[in-house]
Amino acid sequence: MSVKRLLDAFASDFRAMDGRELRESIRLAEGRTLCAEILVLAPPLVDGISNVELAAAMGADLILLNGYDVLQPQVMGFPGSGDLDLGWAHLPAGVGITPGQIKQWVGRPVGLNLEPVPIPELAARAPGRLATPENARRAHEQGADFLVITGNPKTGVTGKGIAEAVRRIREDLGDALLLLAGKMHRAGVNQPVVTEADVEAFLAAGGWRADPAARNRAGASGARGRPVGRADPSAGRLVMGTIGTSQEGASSSVIEQLALTGKRIGVDLFHIGDAGFTGIAFPENIYTLSIAIRGRRHTWRRMAASPYR
Repeated sequence: MSVKRLLDAFASDFRAMDGRELRESIRLAEGRTLCAEILVLAPPLVDGISNVELAAAMGADLILLNGYDVLQPQVMGFPGSGDLDLGWAHLPAGVGITPGQIKQWVGRPVGLNLEPVPIPELAARAPGRLATPENARRAHEQGADFLVITGNPKTGVTGKGIAEAVRRIREDLGDALLLLAGKMHRAGVNQPVVTEADVEAFLAAGGWRADPAARNRAGASGARGRPVGRADPSAGRLVMGTIGTSQEGASSSVIEQLALTGKRIGVDLFHIGDAGFTGIAFPENIYTLSIAIRGRRHTWRRMAASPYR
């Protein structure tokens, strides 16, 4: 398998990658890949442009959609149906917009969160966001490149539920999509964010696990100063460090410290969440994180690259 490292890949390269190839491209970038999460139903931070485009312009390599419903696609800020015209301002509601369409606009791999929510009344509110093989298949058909099997705060999602969802989705889709696994905070359950047992279960289920970023969540680091359950790169599994406790809205010095700590302990893929403002990290912090993990050369290349390359 001949794959470009993600640092050198452009839109045409991403379009040709399946899940296994995207994983290899990230591995070859050696800890210099940035994923920005966007809450799809939050209004754009800047009028006339989507939060997805804003994150991409700040240097994000991957776009992760939070709250995306495969049964009711919508990403605010993109032209679609349901737009709001205020006379003096126009707010594109993005009804009907899919990951595949977003990928055409920004030229980056696009993924989404799916959640194995065990609470019936919560699961019934948004069946298109549940971590099922059917929804994973719909996401793939709509152009998604990767999935994060996770649990948002207060959803009741457990590590066991994530592992089972990963197993079922992997059995159904094979390597068509890159799978990441790990919940946000404690997801409203009285258990650690992630344990060694969780990680082993994720790996056994066939996923590519995700880890909290060092020192921005309690219990994120092991005794040897590495992420809990650090995966062996030679086995083809990597680690994602995440910033998702609203520290995406902290000062740039905090972001730099988290980034450098993640580099020291071997994080392969850096994620920044959607709670700086409601719906997106502070754009400056996306840029700061990118500069910290790979410098201006690679950051500016990603920022400037045309989606037609």
